Amino acid sequence: MLASEVRIRVRYGEVDRMGYLYHGNYPLYLEIGRTELIRQLGLTYRDMEDKGILLPVRELQIHYKMPILYDDEVIVRTSLIKPPTAKLFFDYLMLNDQGEVHCEARTTLVFVDAATRKPIRVPKFFEELISPYY
Repeated sequence: MLASEVRIRVRYGEVDRMGYLYHGNYPLYLEIGRTELIRQLGLTYRDMEDKGILLPVRELQIHYKMPILYDDEVIVRTSLIKPPTAKLFFDYLMLNDQGEVHCEARTTLVFVDAATRKPIRVPKFFEELISPYY
């Protein structure tokens, strides 16, 4: 399985009045985890877009377990849970340094042809990059 971790420190502008990471910012943290996992393959979203491939999010599920506070350092652990077809399925855990889970999430992304805006199967170049992991 393909997996990665990234650490993010919660900034003051990302919290609500209670000092909690605002719930609407969690998807941004998930995106950081996802883009870093893809970067680990030697690829960026820009590279994919330059090849005419878009990856819009089709579905997002988040389960908030305990709050993340201002100045906390959170670990975003991202996994590509199965080989892609026309979709990519990512699982996420957001943890603290003690390994306590603050959030569990899942996203589904779809490969889309940039010119036609129609879903397509996983591009060959992407399939080759992830083949060692599956």
